[in-house]
Amino acid sequence: MEVAINSQLYKQASTYAKQQGLSLTTVIENFLVRYIGHSKEVEEQAVPDVVLSLLGAGEPVAEDDLNAREAYNQYLEEKYK
Repeated sequence: MEVAINSQLYKQASTYAKQQGLSLTTVIENFLVRYIGHSKEVEEQAVPDVVLSLLGAGEPVAEDDLNAREAYNQYLEEKYK
């Protein structure tokens, strides 16, 4: 697949990608996803493998304890009994 792009725009996009620590391909894909719209398949691909590996890590936390303070307090109480 080949796409023609203005050379000045390409240079600017490359510079932006480097500043953000991303590949130019990732920057373009993210732009297209935002411009065209989201699909579940694209969103799943956009999540880095490192983040996916963390999903489900640790113990579940109650929905009303979003920052897990109660769970952490319980952990500390058990630890220092």
